[in-house]
Amino acid sequence: MKNIVILISGSGSNMAAIARTAQKEHWQDKLGVRVAAVISNRLDAGGLALAKGLGIATDALSHRDFDSREAFDAALMARIETHAPHLVVLAGFMRILTPGFVAQYAGRLINIHPSLLPAFAGLHTHQRAIDMGCKLAGTTVHQVTAELDHGQILAQAAVPVLPGDTADTLAARILTQEHLIYPQAVRSFFARSLS
Repeated sequence: MKNIVILISGSGSNMAAIARTAQKEHWQDKLGVRVAAVISNRLDAGGLALAKGLGIATDALSHRDFDSREAFDAALMARIETHAPHLVVLAGFMRILTPGFVAQYAGRLINIHPSLLPAFAGLHTHQRAIDMGCKLAGTTVHQVTAELDHGQILAQAAVPVLPGDTADTLAARILTQEHLIYPQAVRSFFARSLS
């Protein structure tokens, strides 16, 4: 069985989209793939209860309990490794990972970013797209590398920026696309390894 470990910091809507798609499409039977665990850096993340409701093992450790990013990432890796992951998925995990963490999971660590990379890496992507007068915005699934939001692009979806859009209205439309393309990108990751 090939295990997916999903890292979250908040509500877990992308995690839930992946887990529900995996269940609906019978990834376990058809691909030999399952979402083995959801881990959060916030003990109160709403996505933890959501994951439990989906029958997925959960874990949490607060980054505030560690003296450095390196110490937190080492502890996080230890928790991840108990699930023997084939893929680590960042789904709203709001931590910049250390080079050591990224190297540990090189080629099997993916993230989703709410812009059409390489445009608007980093934060405040929706407002920046509006401020620049973009006609299109969107979302990108990419491999994680040591350089923030610069890994190989695995999937993208574009949405129009509408007159009168706010960062919130644009974010809501982009999120619906995230829920579609992230499960597809995860499925494709494993489908490629089978061919």
